Amino acid sequence: MNLFIKSMAGIYIHIPFCKQRCTYCDFYTQVAPQMTPDLVNALCREMEMRSDYNQHETIDTIYFGGGTPSLLSASQFNLIFAAIFSYYTVAPDAEITFEANPDDLSPEFFSEIRNLPFNRISMGIQSFDNNDLKAINRRHSGEQAVDAVRYAREAGFKNISIDLIYGLPGQSIEAWEKQLDKGLSLHPEHISIYGLTYEKGTKLWKQREKGLIEVVDEDRMIEMYELLISKIAQAGYEAYEISNFAKPGYRSRHNSAYWKLAPYTGLGPSAHSFDGNSRQWNVSSTRKYIDAIQQGNLLFEKEVLNDTDKFNDFIMISLRTREGLNFETIKQIFDSKYTEHLKSFAQKYIDSGHIISENKRLFLSLKGIHISDAIISDLMYIE
Repeated sequence: MNLFIKSMAGIYIHIPFCKQRCTYCDFYTQVAPQMTPDLVNALCREMEMRSDYNQHETIDTIYFGGGTPSLLSASQFNLIFAAIFSYYTVAPDAEITFEANPDDLSPEFFSEIRNLPFNRISMGIQSFDNNDLKAINRRHSGEQAVDAVRYAREAGFKNISIDLIYGLPGQSIEAWEKQLDKGLSLHPEHISIYGLTYEKGTKLWKQREKGLIEVVDEDRMIEMYELLISKIAQAGYEAYEISNFAKPGYRSRHNSAYWKLAPYTGLGPSAHSFDGNSRQWNVSSTRKYIDAIQQGNLLFEKEVLNDTDKFNDFIMISLRTREGLNFETIKQIFDSKYTEHLKSFAQKYIDSGHIISENKRLFLSLKGIHISDAIISDLMYIE
């Protein structure tokens, strides 16, 4: 049983290298730029080895994530694109995105990549406040972030996304409003905005455990999110997912495909893939990944999904989006026991106002968003 209609697929390419590591980051990254040439060669070889992973479906989105993809040179990007277009059929209007650090985005950088097929850029700004940036070990300044957006516009990019974080250590409501206003004043087509989380094992988590930073309390985090929702709507953005906001026509097609459970191939160390019935993920070691590929092998783990896994995935993803959870889709795809479970467990949240029930769909209300993890966990089916 597949949850998606197979017509288009995506490619995610993980570039794990960074010049320095942010205190909050728990993604698989490392400071090892000397390995980049070997990684690029391994990525191209992996594409050849896995070109039939999603049965040669047309590629609708390509996303370079990381890490810091903007550390790659134009010639290295060219090698990767040559492999993509050799081993996959790419839609003529495919969305092709790369993530970037603002301090990489000079006029010279854009001049070098001008002939590459990128049509979307996602900038990891996080904050325009230099003290905040220093505290979380970001390597750019607020001024560089503003310049980066300007340089991207001058280079012809008409689809720019920026990332911001609220709830940074010691951040006040007023300070967050200033950051948000600054981001909106740049008029990006898309904004991803996340509440700061403390992932176990990160430097930020250790700083909190030692009492070295002032943690923003839950009430202030809620107030910050409510301010965000108000201002983002006034600025003409739609809240199409809990943390993602877009001007009309500029939703992230790549991320939207994830939320619709569309198939995708993940390339590179630690990258995940999904074919509708199983997930697999590459080894989280750049050295082991490269060595295996050079020997003609793939190092990955795989999980075959049963109906309960698929139902729980559907619940988790659907409730985060503006479209919400469609009861009719649940009834068409899943056994009646799942529908009955959903009706039973959702009712208390409907009664409390955390979930809105409308036209056979369930949506999280604003106050429901604040406890979305608990609600989603409650609605999942446990064998």
